[in-house]
Amino acid sequence: MFFLKKRKRRNKKMTINYGTNKSKIITITLSLLLTLSAISVLFSGVNAQTSTKTTYAYIGATPNPVGVNGQALLHVGIPDPIGTAADGWEGLTITVTDPQGNEEILGPLRTDSTGGTGTVYTPTMVGTYTLVTNFPEQEYDGVLFKASSSEPLDLIVTEEQVEYYPGHSLPTEYWGRPIDGQLREWSAIAGDWMTTPDNKFAPNNDGPESAHILWAKPLTMGGLVGGAVGNVGYENGDAYEGFFANSVIIAGRLYYNRYKSNGGSAIEQEVVCVDIHTGEEIWSKILGNNERLAFGQNFYWNSYNYQGTFPFLWTTVGSTWNAYDAFTGRWVYNMTDVPSGSNLYDSNGAIYRYQVNLKDGWMMLWNTSRVVSDEGSFGRAYLGQTFNVSADDYTTRPRNSGYEWNVSIPLGLPGSVKATFLEDRIIGADLTNTEVTIWGISVKPGEEGTLLFNNTWSAPADWTTGNISFWGMMNRGWVAASAEDKVAVLNTKETRQLYGVSLETGDLIWGPTPSMYYLNMWDDQLSARVIAYGKLYVGGVSGIVYCYDVNTGDLLWTYEAEDPYTEYLFSNNWWIGTQFITDGKIYVGHGEHSGNQPLPRGAPFICLNATTGDVIWRTDGLFRQTDWGGFAMISDSTIIAMDTYDQRIYAIGKGPSATTVTAPDVGVSLGNSVMIRGTVTDISPGTKDSILTMRFPNGIPVVADEDMGNWMLYVYKQFELPDVTGVEVKLEVLDPNGNFYEIGTVTSDASGMFKLFWEPEVPGEYTIIATFKGTESYWGSYAETAIGVTEAASPAIPIEPEQTPDTQQPDTETPDTEQLDTQTPDTETPDTETPTAEAPLISTELAIIAAVAVACVIGVAAYLALRKRK
Repeated sequence: MFFLKKRKRRNKKMTINYGTNKSKIITITLSLLLTLSAISVLFSGVNAQTSTKTTYAYIGATPNPVGVNGQALLHVGIPDPIGTAADGWEGLTITVTDPQGNEEILGPLRTDSTGGTGTVYTPTMVGTYTLVTNFPEQEYDGVLFKASSSEPLDLIVTEEQVEYYPGHSLPTEYWGRPIDGQLREWSAIAGDWMTTPDNKFAPNNDGPESAHILWAKPLTMGGLVGGAVGNVGYENGDAYEGFFANSVIIAGRLYYNRYKSNGGSAIEQEVVCVDIHTGEEIWSKILGNNERLAFGQNFYWNSYNYQGTFPFLWTTVGSTWNAYDAFTGRWVYNMTDVPSGSNLYDSNGAIYRYQVNLKDGWMMLWNTSRVVSDEGSFGRAYLGQTFNVSADDYTTRPRNSGYEWNVSIPLGLPGSVKATFLEDRIIGADLTNTEVTIWGISVKPGEEGTLLFNNTWSAPADWTTGNISFWGMMNRGWVAASAEDKVAVLNTKETRQLYGVSLETGDLIWGPTPSMYYLNMWDDQLSARVIAYGKLYVGGVSGIVYCYDVNTGDLLWTYEAEDPYTEYLFSNNWWIGTQFITDGKIYVGHGEHSGNQPLPRGAPFICLNATTGDVIWRTDGLFRQTDWGGFAMISDSTIIAMDTYDQRIYAIGKGPSATTVTAPDVGVSLGNSVMIRGTVTDISPGTKDSILTMRFPNGIPVVADEDMGNWMLYVYKQFELPDVTGVEVKLEVLDPNGNFYEIGTVTSDASGMFKLFWEPEVPGEYTIIATFKGTESYWGSYAETAIGVTEAASPAIPIEPEQTPDTQQPDTETPDTEQLDTQTPDTETPDTETPTAEAPLISTELAIIAAVAVACVIGVAAYLALRKRK
């Protein structure tokens, strides 16, 4: 028999604000009375005298029947819930009897507070299985719940596998938000951007393979000033006054600070929300007391009462965090006295912070999901609330302080914390030019505070002789770490060399690498070293992307971002920095600490294959990046980047297209050819801009991927019209006999038009289909038209005029009459040449009709002559 005590769950303590008014106290009292009434109803079947209760175990199976070696979900328990969410019935088992009579026991299982739970079972033979749930006798709150067994359940196992929901393919045309919840597969291409991610690695995106622009939106006054001021540009935030910092993308919506951070809350600060799929501004507003957007959060709440994701925009003012609803911008709650530290997100979107005190030897974990509530419904618990999460409240009010635990750690650990990996380890280091100490502390559940290693080793001799420095700016010392590879990377500024350190032991495992180009001594935050796919990527002032095997230090490839026109003053290459990594691609762009005006022209933005270093696409002069503002980012497989040439925000990705096709509206005779023509145009949201519609009244043509960079410069930045190639369009027909076949593939021209001169083979109605299958720049499109083909007319033949028969006139007597002798004046008749009539070419049908008409005329003439004769 099991004896359960009603357990106190950690972080369950409640406090009441007695400063509330009387009506609130009455409301709380009534709520408590209703709750007690509900509990009394819940256990109304209990015999008060005997304090025992009969139970009724149950079992269900889904699917049933099930295919052999397929999974069946078993639902087991008793229909009696428990009043406390943390508790459940214990020791349940399931007796499984297979078709051959062999028994198997599953469990023991523990239910949740509803009284039930589930487990998965996989049958391995065809036939009928018998399942029985066994509930053991146990006590809860002074009541003895008797043992029971469920009615047997037959689980039918067949050779045929059960048909499951087939799922959905990824999109094949332009798409937007919201994504229907049933399209689960789309999560692979619908990543969000809450903040700059660790190692700038942004999974769950289909990285664009073209510089195609979806839309452009002004951020502030930008571009060439002109006039009396001359050929310089407007301010762009570099240095120290960056625009577009801390931008967030949630559910296809971009959120950004309209203004620079300078001035703080003393000056108006506004947050703007834009649909990244349409470029439409959804709202803009001042949050709180002129607060600035700091980061975002998609928090998935999963409890016994409620499951769903809550999207938040967070502002921070000192140690106070304010949460705003991401859909509307409405303030919803705040937290005060939030601990310092770096934000770490778990798979549910909860935000964690570790606090480590090396001097006093302790470490704590704080968790946003434990601030509001740790059970029940989340939304109703936080609206309009202020939560003080001071560490001082940890022992007195743990439920809404958010602190998970506080443990001791060894005293005397040198240096400082360098990397934190959620629920794995915290790494610290002390770097000097004589020795290096690397230490690690476990933060795995159940091992919190355990020292993993504390390793000190002598620095390479040239660190001492060369007076190598490991502190300050310029990417010196500790520059990168990977939780997946368990490797950290050290960088020596003066020699531009790299070293690899194991995060399992603290040992030096590789290095030094050959020295990088000398300009990398002056690298800063733009030139961050990042780790992804087991590789270390290094950009820098040198304008060279170096790729190393992070486990061995071997140099795998390099790419030089050459400046073909020597615009950049410091090198033949552009200063280059990693923007983000996704989908097997690394995106890099040019920026600098404080660019000289006028800015150097032709700054590149480049997409490289992360494995080989091959260029997937490069565009020069289209998206110049910033060093002090917001870097380019990606969400929903769409790049969002600020350009410092014109201070506009650009959305980059595969855009929608429109295809048209026309053919003659009147029927044509068999044997004649017809001209089929049409267009393929770009209908991305940005093409609706008023300037573009005036410049391109017939639409913006679709062009080939290899010409996209220059084409976008022409379309969106008014550069000269480049030579471009169109795209292939396949023309197919459905003929009158129901046959479907291709009649040709043509290429559109620079205006977007395509054409084909084609001769139909049989008479009847034809459907003509023009299909643009799409490229890396555009989604495909198609259009249809129709023509009618008639039987050919009979061959034309000449018709000879028929001879009029010589009809003999009868003799008649003419009476003698005396004629008046009149004199007629002589007149001269002009000579005129009678034209020779040529025999017309008349078709057979017309010839027959003409012959009939002539016969009728002759007949009528003969009849009249005979009548006169009589």
